[in-house]
This record gives sequence, C-alpha cells and structure tokens, in this order.
Amino acid sequence: MQLNHTLHPLTIVSQQSDAATTYADFAKDITNGLNQTPKKLSSRWFYDAKGSKLFQQIMDMPEYYLTRCEFDLLNEHKQAMASQFGKEGFFHLIDLGAGDAMKTKVLIRELTATGQNFEYVPVDISVDAMQELTEDLHEEMPAVLAQAVVGEYFDALKWLQENKSARKVVLFLGSNVGNFETQESINFLKSIRSYLQPGDKLLLGADLRKDPETIIDAYNDAAGITAEFNLNLLERMNRELGANFNLQAFQHYALYDPQEGVMKSYLVSRTDQQVDIHATGQSYTFKAWEAIHTESSHKYTLQQIQELGKVCGFNTETVFMEKNQYFADVLFTVD
Repeated sequence: MQLNHTLHPLTIVSQQSDAATTYADFAKDITNGLNQTPKKLSSRWFYDAKGSKLFQQIMDMPEYYLTRCEFDLLNEHKQAMASQFGKEGFFHLIDLGAGDAMKTKVLIRELTATGQNFEYVPVDISVDAMQELTEDLHEEMPAVLAQAVVGEYFDALKWLQENKSARKVVLFLGSNVGNFETQESINFLKSIRSYLQPGDKLLLGADLRKDPETIIDAYNDAAGITAEFNLNLLERMNRELGANFNLQAFQHYALYDPQEGVMKSYLVSRTDQQVDIHATGQSYTFKAWEAIHTESSHKYTLQQIQELGKVCGFNTETVFMEKNQYFADVLFTVD
C-alpha cells in the first residue's frame, strides 16, 4: 500500500567545509600534484560552477554514451529492479552522489507505481543540490517518503547505520567507481560493505569495455566541450589560487589503453613555460609536450566487475545491461 508522506527536512550529518577549508584543500592538492613526477591534478576539482555546467553539456553530446546508456538500461529493467528491491518489504533506497537524481527518478516512479514500501535517501555533499532535489521531489512525487542527507558518503552511511535500522539498497550509479584506481575502488566498496547487513543490496554502475574508438570519442568530443572542461581546471586555479596558466599554451589529450581498460585524460604543455601560483608561492617549469594527468576512467569486463564485488564482500544477484551491452548496472547482495 502506498503511504502518503511529506518530505523530511534536510539532514546534515557532517559539518560542511567552509570556503576557507575548501580553498586550503584545493591549494594543498594542487601543490602535491604538481610537485609529483610526472605531474598530476585531482579530478575532484573539476566541478566548480563552470565545470558542472560544462559536464552537463558533455552528457548531452552525441558521443557521450554513458549517461544515455544507463538511462535506457534503467527504463528497460525498472520493473525487475523494483521487484528485487522490494521483495523483502520496507527498505531505505540510499542514493550516493544523488545530484539531481535524474536517473534515480526512473526507479522511484516505478517503485511508487508498484506500491513498494520504501524511503528514498539521497546523499550528496552539496546542500544546494539536496535542497533543490527535496523541493523537486515534493512537487513531482509528494507521496514519496524521502529524507535528503548532506555529507560525505561514509559520514552519511555511518549516520544511516545508526539511525535507519531497516534494510538498505544502496545506489552508486553512473561510472563513478571507474574513477578510482583499482585499490581505491576496493577500499571504497569494502567501506560501503562495512555499513551494510545481511539482506542489504548494492546497485553498482559500471562502464563496460567496447570499441576503443567509441570510448575515445566520448572523452574527446568533436565540439571540444570535454577539452574545455579539462582546461577549466587551469582556469579555476587562475581564478581561485592566483595562478597564471596560459590556457592557450595547453591542450587536452585523451588516451585509451585497451589492455588495461583505462581511459586517461591529460593537459599537455605546448611549449617550454613557467607557471606561478600566488596562493602557494610555488613556481613550476613545464617542458614542451610535458603532460599533466587529470583523470582516469576504468572500463570493465563483466567478470572484472563481479570479481570486484566478490573481493569486497558482495555476491552478484543480477546483471542488468542495455541493448548495446555498453553499460551494466550490477545488483549485489550481502549474505
């Protein structure tokens, strides 16, 4: 029976980083990365206001298959997913990195339409994003019981473990797990597992291996939006840290290794140059054609993603794929 509920207020489970802390973390990460050999920058800093808008544009590009494929997958398999989520009664649907919940809403609508008894718990670090999502859900689906949680993933999971005792279905959609290096992905999923109990589930999105050209095109679109997105990291450093990067002196470069299944993005210096960062008091010399690594995105075989789950304490329940078999959402269970 569908219950009629109103949304709870936002729950903040950890103190949000203020601007000064964010600034300090940004400066520290940049210093650490540019002092390495070879140089690297963390992709976590892509998403300032401009970067987030550019990524929205990337997702709309014809070459960027990932979002479109998972959206199609969820629409194709929503009935089966809803049935498997709810077959043991009430559960908390925990959406890690919910954002605007565009894809998750496919599942929420199906769960609601089939009368599943659940509470939706979107989790995100952004107060603004969760406030907007809360208001949006209240307007679109006022019958859905929901409580947005603001905080880092593991702070939120700890809070949920302590305050929400019912069964949990955790969503980690998109290809976000692929942004971790292998050991990082294992550590991440083991941490999620540590907050779950027998009967709980994890729906994990994974980008699958495919024609290398298809993958390369997705990270190097013809319109140059991905290049602008990558270069925006330098622009952000100029704006927030007082750096003097000449964006025209760097170029975006995307490279896929089909043996390792890793898509890598770089910023390559076109010439010998020196860059100064006022906020840190550091100067960096770049040789012509020296590269800064900015992002890795791992692509998986089905066997690899299932083995990853097994290593982290999960058992594969169901593998869902869309018609092209470009993308999989794997439903894991905890025994």
